[in-house]
Amino acid sequence: MLKPQALVKSLRRQPWWRLALATIVVVGAAVWLGTRGGKSGPDGPTFAARRGPLEISVMSGGSLQALESQEVKCRVRVGNSGTKILKIVDEGYLVTEEDVKNKKVLVELDSSDIEQQMITQEIQYQSALANMVEAEQNYEIQLRQNQSDVMAAEQTVRFARMDLDKFLGAEVTAKIVRECGLDVLLAAAMTNVIEEPSAPPEPQSPTQPGQKSPMLTNSLPRIIPTSFQPNSRPAREPRPGPGPQQAAPPPSPATQQSESAESSGAEEIERDLQIMAQIKPVDFSKYADIKLLGDGEAKQKLRKFEDDLQVSRKELGQATTTLEGTKRLFEKGFVTRNEMERDEISYESNRLKVQTAETAQALFITYDFVKQAEEALSKYVDAVRALDKARRVAVSKQAQSKARLRSTQGQHEVQARQRRELREQLDNCVIVAERSGLVVYGGTREEWYGNDERIREGATVRERQSIITIPDMSQMSVNVKIHESYIKKVQKGQKARITVDAFPDQILSGEVTKVAVLPDSQNRWMNPDLKIYNTTITINGSHHWAKPGMSAKVQILVSNIADCIYVPLQAINTSGEKQVCYVARGAGSEPREVALGEFNDDFIEVKSGLREGERVLLRPPSGAETGPSSSDKEKGKAPSKEAPDTPIQSPGKSPASKV
Repeated sequence: MLKPQALVKSLRRQPWWRLALATIVVVGAAVWLGTRGGKSGPDGPTFAARRGPLEISVMSGGSLQALESQEVKCRVRVGNSGTKILKIVDEGYLVTEEDVKNKKVLVELDSSDIEQQMITQEIQYQSALANMVEAEQNYEIQLRQNQSDVMAAEQTVRFARMDLDKFLGAEVTAKIVRECGLDVLLAAAMTNVIEEPSAPPEPQSPTQPGQKSPMLTNSLPRIIPTSFQPNSRPAREPRPGPGPQQAAPPPSPATQQSESAESSGAEEIERDLQIMAQIKPVDFSKYADIKLLGDGEAKQKLRKFEDDLQVSRKELGQATTTLEGTKRLFEKGFVTRNEMERDEISYESNRLKVQTAETAQALFITYDFVKQAEEALSKYVDAVRALDKARRVAVSKQAQSKARLRSTQGQHEVQARQRRELREQLDNCVIVAERSGLVVYGGTREEWYGNDERIREGATVRERQSIITIPDMSQMSVNVKIHESYIKKVQKGQKARITVDAFPDQILSGEVTKVAVLPDSQNRWMNPDLKIYNTTITINGSHHWAKPGMSAKVQILVSNIADCIYVPLQAINTSGEKQVCYVARGAGSEPREVALGEFNDDFIEVKSGLREGERVLLRPPSGAETGPSSSDKEKGKAPSKEAPDTPIQSPGKSPASKV
């Protein structure tokens, strides 16, 4: 056999007429073969209908991926500008167990902005901490001051009650207190419970973020202050205005303080008026009796006045008797006039003493007793009012101090939380190895539509953007997209054969483990009419040569027909609303309606209309009418493509061509 170069040299030595003759012969043979010899049947290539088993499968392409993987995302929140990658390991680097143990740095992000924020945040945190400690101390001081003020007011009440008991006696005082309603007022004043100060804690300042101050822990309120219930001021109803009510802007702190002072003064005046109106007047004159009074100053004074009156009356009687005897003796001349005048002066003096004693007793009973009793009762009422006021003021100051304390606590918690978050953000700038595996940059490009910058040193990444992925190479899978015309056939648990493009000789086995319920929404914007479903096929076994991202073809075994007649898909055509194939008859062909069944990418089952061995044309003969039915032509519609078992309507195409 001549080599090509020797053949060319041999042709060049031939005469020109031989070359021309050979060219004419070759062209004629080609024309004859194209018009006659290429046909295997009367109207084109044919295929003999076969009988036998037919395997129904769904073919699709995809890429290898790890069934489980660690996806490392950017967890740094720096706004819309993103953060830059300062250092990153090379893609394809194999992370070992030693790297995981040594906490090898895989990615280092820019942390300069976070460090600047931490300096400012630390200043704000220390300021909030100082304010909280000051508020805690002020709260504890206020509690002690409240306790001191209330104790002093209670002592004044006790002393005033003792003075009243001392003057009238305990029994009479209790009766008068109940009569005037002062016992109810005293009981109401005692309901304004204040909080007692806690024991002083050991000096300690919080050093860890989020740790509460020990002073705060021991100073939290144990008793909720209650308002003065019997005489509490009713809530004022809003005055109706000419128009609809609108929300007013919040007042300034100075305005709030002024309004609080005015409101507090008005409430205090109204409170005093209510207390005074509650106390009933007492008639003390009826108690001006030694028999009614208890052992007190009033009874003692009444007894003294009574004793003085009795003594003066006895002295007056004695002086009267002496004067009468002296007068009888003077008439008989036994005594002198001077002696009689002396007895008269003594009588007159004793008579005046009796009048003085009677007047003093009457004045005490009428005026001094009532005055001193009312003064003692008034001091007692004032002491009770002072106690009620002291308790109410203590409750108000305690509430204000507690509000300031909780405000500083809230500010401290906010600053501490922001401080912790910044520390976490700073720690998130350094990503270390947590598991062994192969380093793969970023996620799939389809997830971000190609808008993200390629992962590399100096690239900018956003929060929650995938930086690297470390797949588990021991268990691989294939992610494929199944067209909606096939999805009803694919189910979990079906077996599959996988062929990797890089290793075509290796046939892997697998199983369908996941079928999407809804179509993939990522392609909805590019092609709304395309409906594909993500399907995951898990590869059986472990293969060291299988790498993520490798292209692979998957054949999902849907079913297997044991015995049927089948022909190629190209042999099926549409004539009106019927499915037909053209059967070779001598020098021509005839259309024959067939009933179709299952199909795969190459062949389709013919349930009726053909016999085994009959030859069918692989393309319609020239002049044959194929296409939409007459009713569709009249209505101007395209032929229907929703036949249940024949999704392909034109020859030479397979359902897989839609995917």
